[in-house]
Amino acid sequence: MIFDKAFIIKLKSCDGKTQKAFYQQLAPKMYGICLRFAGSTEEADDILQEGFIRVFNHLKDFRGEGSLEGWVRRTIINTAINIYKKRIKQGKKTELENVREKNEDNLYIIEKMAADELIEVIRELPDGYRAVFNLNIIEGYTHKEIGEMLEISENTSKSQLSRARKSLQKKLNALKEKEKKRIGKQPK
Repeated sequence: MIFDKAFIIKLKSCDGKTQKAFYQQLAPKMYGICLRFAGSTEEADDILQEGFIRVFNHLKDFRGEGSLEGWVRRTIINTAINIYKKRIKQGKKTELENVREKNEDNLYIIEKMAADELIEVIRELPDGYRAVFNLNIIEGYTHKEIGEMLEISENTSKSQLSRARKSLQKKLNALKEKEKKRIGKQPK
């Protein structure tokens, strides 16, 4: 579906059929974003719902500069960040024990790995991924700050961090499987 000027005008006029088609077209893509930010599928559902409510309430603010999909994406991300900030303010931080239960296998592997092995896994990332990962996750810089430092867009920084995490997850899963096989071969 192409979001041309005529479509956007219809969308801004609150045409129900157009809104439904718009939602059906973008919701699956935006849900993927919500899942990355959320701690559960229920929370991702909430982010998506609240995000689209904001999109429809603020469509009048879309000036046509850039793509409508990009504008929706930013709105969804900002919604996710706002929900995260609200949760932190309300003191609903995830307890370390809950994290351990959810990620018991990965934590076991990480605990067994030496610091040097973890550093080596991070070092294997492509340069851009590694730089963004280290600046954001380890050093605590924002994507905006990283973008300015590396002379890349904020969205590029976010994208590279996402790809770095996926790559690291894949490598950790491979190490987990290797460790399971090693443990399975030990004499009892």
